Amino acid sequence: MMYSIGETARRIGVNPSTLRYYDKEGLLPSVQRSSGGVRMFTENDFTWLRLIGCLKATGLPIKEIRQYILWLQQGDATLEKRRDMFYKQKAAVEEQMAELQRALDAVTYKCWLYDKAVEAGSEKVIRNIDPADIPEDIRKLRTNSGVYQDVDGLS
Repeated sequence: MMYSIGETARRIGVNPSTLRYYDKEGLLPSVQRSSGGVRMFTENDFTWLRLIGCLKATGLPIKEIRQYILWLQQGDATLEKRRDMFYKQKAAVEEQMAELQRALDAVTYKCWLYDKAVEAGSEKVIRNIDPADIPEDIRKLRTNSGVYQDVDGLS
């Protein structure tokens, strides 16, 4: 079955201009065209588009996605290059996830602090809280996040 650019865009949740850009950048090597030059997409193109979306979500630049597609088309001679590219991107994603985890730890710690302040009706209760009074799991969040005191003055 063939899909128009509008149908394809709706189905994957992007603008048609994004699909035109991907095609122009060489990211959709198998997109067919009608006799009038209109792009027509197949189920195979949806597989490519999902892969492109996944790679973009990891922060891989369009230029590198294009390079990956070129390597893919070259076959087995580029297996190591493709593998190495994915290991490099995996490491980058793992670092992003670690940064996000530190941010989540900080926010979770602050939620705990504000829960205590709201419960007491005053932030005075937690301004100089003794670390020994902080539950161990919350103390770990505080340590992992590196948040000891910030702009609101709550440690």
